Amino acid sequence: MMITGRSQIWRRRSGTTFWIRAGLVSFIVIFIWVQIGFVDFGGPIPPYSDINDSQAAILSMVPVVLHKFLAPKPKNGTNLSLNGSYSNLGYSKAAFNISDIKRNIAQYNLQQTVYNEDLFGPLQSDSIVIVIQIHDRITYLRHLIISLAQARDIREALLVFSHDYYDEEINSLVQSVDFCKVIQIFYPYSIQTHPNEFPGEDPGDCQRDIKKDKALQLKCNNALYPDLYGHYREAKFTQTKHHWWWKVNRVFNQLEVTRNHSGLVLFLEEDHYVAEDFIQILRLMEKTCKEACRQCNILSLGTYLKTYNYYGDSKKKEALHAKQQSNKKNAEVQPSWTFQVLPSLYQHSQKVEITPWISSKHNMGMAFNRTTWNEIVRCAPFFCKYDDYNWDWSLQHISQNCLKHKLHAMVARGPRVFHIGECGVHHKKNNCGSAAVISKVQQVLKSAKKHLFPDYLILTYATVLKKNKLRKGNGGWGDHRDHKLCMSMTIR
Repeated sequence: MMITGRSQIWRRRSGTTFWIRAGLVSFIVIFIWVQIGFVDFGGPIPPYSDINDSQAAILSMVPVVLHKFLAPKPKNGTNLSLNGSYSNLGYSKAAFNISDIKRNIAQYNLQQTVYNEDLFGPLQSDSIVIVIQIHDRITYLRHLIISLAQARDIREALLVFSHDYYDEEINSLVQSVDFCKVIQIFYPYSIQTHPNEFPGEDPGDCQRDIKKDKALQLKCNNALYPDLYGHYREAKFTQTKHHWWWKVNRVFNQLEVTRNHSGLVLFLEEDHYVAEDFIQILRLMEKTCKEACRQCNILSLGTYLKTYNYYGDSKKKEALHAKQQSNKKNAEVQPSWTFQVLPSLYQHSQKVEITPWISSKHNMGMAFNRTTWNEIVRCAPFFCKYDDYNWDWSLQHISQNCLKHKLHAMVARGPRVFHIGECGVHHKKNNCGSAAVISKVQQVLKSAKKHLFPDYLILTYATVLKKNKLRKGNGGWGDHRDHKLCMSMTIR
């Protein structure tokens, strides 16, 4: 009986202890989750799992007047869904051969038509020019356009859509923009227009992983020029850097509408999404630079974009990547930026930070003016001959090795530019749906709405713990033909 009584007492105590522990654990978990929930400008957003990322929910957060950018008129009886797929196989895009595409591209680049100029007037010297680099991800582009349409003062801006892929559906979408001035430019040396010759994939080029001695025996075109890791070029990786350099030269030095423009030029990509006060923030940052940060020459509206080394063939990195992919195989794909935005960044939506420009942190939603560009373009050889296929790492190389005054950034601590692209040249995930990330961004901006449009900015200074050491490039840019092509696009 004594044993039984003690057992009952022990069970009661154990049960009580269990519930106390469970309660404490629950409290801690809830507390942490609430803290993570405060990722907007001071207010809570629903936990990720509670956010309705259905197409209907996303559509409900888009003003009705802007639905036209998501649902173009169906062709041949088909309907285009929100995720960019077609409901049947009846839709067929116009068949263009390479000659047709080259001819159309040349015509666009020659005519330099500025759409809507009759509605919004000529570009002013202090207007914001927004340059958007586009490939072929039309779903993301639709949502970027919708976010731009909702921005205050967007009617005063000029949108420059820079394409490296010719597609009539994308052209139709771009030309349907009716809320500001628009111009299209087309990168003329794309893989699409040069599929079997440089700068595309020439059949006579060396294979990526072939050894140099073997390449010399085979006498493939670029046998003498592997990159610093011993690999030969891959056109799909070189194109982005070429396109970036070409478009900046084109905007500052060739387009009639912008060649004398002295204001800010903001650089976005097709899978970005902007807050409605991004233009006001840019203007406040520009004014603050003149008054309190003369050394600041780049403004950055996105603070948390990661960059990766995709090109190196380190076996350890590949093994780690394989392990991570294996662990994630059956897991739900989360937005890549969800846990990179810290609550402390949003306690004051008007905070900006002064810091040396770092390519891996300040390469999204960055803006600079002609004065900064003139300094950069003087260092063209450092950009064009640096063995790294990333434009941002190459720009970092210029800053560290060529510029008299290194690049310094004024960074918005509360991001006004978000990255919604889950998949692209470098990202190949099992689930490449855009809905989850777009819904997350919509929720963040909805909760942040009352904190947008600050009247002033608060300056903070980054704590530099150690000197930023010179970095070895990622490779992919050892071919001298790439160096020559890049330099040939340089206008000084």
